[in-house]
Amino acid sequence: MASPEIDALTQALSRLPGLGPRSARRAVLHLLKKREAAMAPLLRALEAVNDRLSTCHICGNVDTVDPCGVCTDPRRDSRALCVVEDVSDLWALDKSRLFPGRFHVLGGRLSALDGVRPEDLAIDSLIGRVSAGGIDEVVLAMNATLEGQTTAHYIAERLEGYPVRLTQLAHGLPVGGELDYLDEGTLAQALRARRPLG
Repeated sequence: MASPEIDALTQALSRLPGLGPRSARRAVLHLLKKREAAMAPLLRALEAVNDRLSTCHICGNVDTVDPCGVCTDPRRDSRALCVVEDVSDLWALDKSRLFPGRFHVLGGRLSALDGVRPEDLAIDSLIGRVSAGGIDEVVLAMNATLEGQTTAHYIAERLEGYPVRLTQLAHGLPVGGELDYLDEGTLAQALRARRPLG
């Protein structure tokens, strides 16, 4: 039987995404067995991030500095702006190193069922960034969900009068995907977005 403190640690870890009760127990046992090699560095890292954590006032990214490292990187193309729903989307796209520009995090997506309205998202600050000038392209990188596409259409309407090129991430067949494993929505989007060979 574990002490209340160890049980509390296990319960706290089990609330993290991707960790259930069993995985949390295994993680706690590992931390207890490797106190100096695993627990002490984890505690230091958590304290450092907790003490310095901030949200970038320009793009909405989460970092330990404000403005964030993405916004202050001089190698980034300031004329290209990629709009994403959440910080996790920004991190995924940034990790790929395929988008050379800057980002804007909305903080969610429009959803009538969940009561998320345009004023609940960072859409006005996006419009402000575009209206300030210097941006040639806005990439709408919303998730391929009904709410994501609704959000993309709403933003496209709001940016209609600005001299920027609006683009959207392509949807359809994933690389390595097999047709018989794909859902109807993905197949329909792939067929609608088909293009000539060569």
